[in-house]
Amino acid sequence: MKVTPTTIPDVLIIEPKVFGDERGFFFESFNQKAFNEATGLDVNFVQDNHSRSAKGVLRGLHYQVQQPQGKLVRVVRGAVFDVAVDIRQGSPTFGKWVGAELTEGNHRQLWIPTGFAHGFLVLSESADFLYKTTNYYAPQHERCIAWDDTDIGIEWPVGTQPMLSVKDLSGKRLREADIFALQQP
Repeated sequence: MKVTPTTIPDVLIIEPKVFGDERGFFFESFNQKAFNEATGLDVNFVQDNHSRSAKGVLRGLHYQVQQPQGKLVRVVRGAVFDVAVDIRQGSPTFGKWVGAELTEGNHRQLWIPTGFAHGFLVLSESADFLYKTTNYYAPQHERCIAWDDTDIGIEWPVGTQPMLSVKDLSGKRLREADIFALQQP
């Protein structure tokens, strides 16, 4: 597996070794030992989630203020533009974002550590999005930052207004949101 830090070094693009021929392909989508060795991280995943969304759906920017979740995300059908925003107060990259296109064809995964808000926009007719989390979903601790917060300035690849849930329509601006204190190693 190839691991590439993004412009926010804690967010990683992970590319598995894909073995393909005229019959199709095979790759190991997750191996705890290989993940830990390649990333230098020691994380434990406790929950897997699967969502399907139509073209133009934007989900996010979500995070949990207690029971924070690290996420390993990927697309198994379709294509999305995936975004992570650093909301760790005191971090040198606080309020900055990184984005990556994840598709069924590029097999890329994105590691998003705790202390980041996460969202994605569906680029294809529909997309199946999978993610592993390091903590359980806790709706009472979930928060949402506005996808179009001008202080963050995410450059979403949209031509029209994205489709949003009621929860995502009520996202707060980063300056009004509950955020994380930077944890020292």
